[in-house]
Amino acid sequence: MDLAWESPATNIARVEALLGAHRADVWVLPEMWSTGFTMNTALAEGEAGPAYRAMQRWAAERQALLIGSLQVRIGDKARNRLYAVFPNGQVASYDKRHLFRMASEHAYYEAGTQRLLVEWQGWRIAPLICYDLRFPVWSRRTPEYDYDLLIYVANWPSARHAHWTALLPARAIENQAYTLGVNRIGTDGNRHTYAGGSVLLDPKGEVILHAGSAEGAFVATIDIEALRTYRERFPAWQDADKFEILPTTAWG
Repeated sequence: MDLAWESPATNIARVEALLGAHRADVWVLPEMWSTGFTMNTALAEGEAGPAYRAMQRWAAERQALLIGSLQVRIGDKARNRLYAVFPNGQVASYDKRHLFRMASEHAYYEAGTQRLLVEWQGWRIAPLICYDLRFPVWSRRTPEYDYDLLIYVANWPSARHAHWTALLPARAIENQAYTLGVNRIGTDGNRHTYAGGSVLLDPKGEVILHAGSAEGAFVATIDIEALRTYRERFPAWQDADKFEILPTTAWG
């Protein structure tokens, strides 16, 4: 979607219109979908602000899992927080670990310290945020962080779009997992342009769905049995190097 700069009400209405009558089990929105990628933390909503409540409403109405990140204020700290909102009202969250210093994000937001793993309809889903894509250790599938679907929500600019198109297949291939990148389109208030390129990849890195530079609600189907069969027939994961990382918050 094209995000209206620093206008939550406009973006809430825009998501409502884009979703329309479409149906899916999981809906994924871009990074900071209610405001755009802004360092204006005065806009950060509380833990139960209007965009958060909209996600809860959409999840309940559609009986779907809603995923997307928002500006959120926790005490005196702002976070770039991803919410995974379930139809029953339960909510899990992940605070962006890798803050984009080239935009001074680290000066305005507090970084997270734990990854998130959620379970939904028999799938293990690992949601991350934008700049996290550049750090393969943080994204690495391990026995403790074992997922079927890896998701990145993003405001990834056109200036580095080639990196987006290169890194997403790499994450799918090296982790042998379905991988989804959801990026915005349009131009933000800092005159940065975004080419979109939202894409769903299979565990071999091959494209299942590509949204191009269009705005819209795009739906595709993924197959858990096909994933398991592929991992059994090509068990590269068994030869992965062992390492330790910060704890994971498990949900579900």
